[in-house]
Amino acid sequence: MLAYTTYAVSAISPGPAMLATMGTAMESGRKAGIMLGLGIAFSALVWGILAFLGLSTLLSAYAGVLDIIRFFGCLYLLYLAYKSFSAAFSKYEISADLTGRTEVRSIKVFTRGCLLNLANPKAVLTWVAILALAIEPGAPLWTIAAVLAGTITFSIAFYTLIAVNFSTPKMVSAYSRLRRWIDGTLGVVFTFSAYKLARD
Repeated sequence: MLAYTTYAVSAISPGPAMLATMGTAMESGRKAGIMLGLGIAFSALVWGILAFLGLSTLLSAYAGVLDIIRFFGCLYLLYLAYKSFSAAFSKYEISADLTGRTEVRSIKVFTRGCLLNLANPKAVLTWVAILALAIEPGAPLWTIAAVLAGTITFSIAFYTLIAVNFSTPKMVSAYSRLRRWIDGTLGVVFTFSAYKLARD
């Protein structure tokens, strides 16, 4: 239970993954938002498997590995900030009736979600905390499988819920009116997240 609680608290705390899912759902529709969330969940599964295979031991022995992850995480967050600022200053307009009907390549959005979470040291440290707090040394394989299955199921459900709620006509209409402010705010958040990541 402690493992699920630790993961849930980390997942629902506002951050780049949540904001990216909201923005994608409002701008590109429900399908794109869900695919981004699935990418985030899949990369969380990857981090979880690596953690159980000994990633935490590797990070303890080679602190520079986390610094490398942090460096590329900063670069990717700055890239997302650039994309958000570019969208904020662009001239295109969004119709609530048309948003989401433009074909978006699912694999592209899925990959973006994967990269966002793979470049996030917070995801790594969450699994390190789960190992330290909730998994006893020598725990049976079924326990590890149950933790992985439960946390990833929660992640999929959580990001799908965000995508569904933020792709409704009402939310899309609000986004179309406030698009520049929302994209600009996302740019600021991504920039601050990169700065905070570099300082930690």
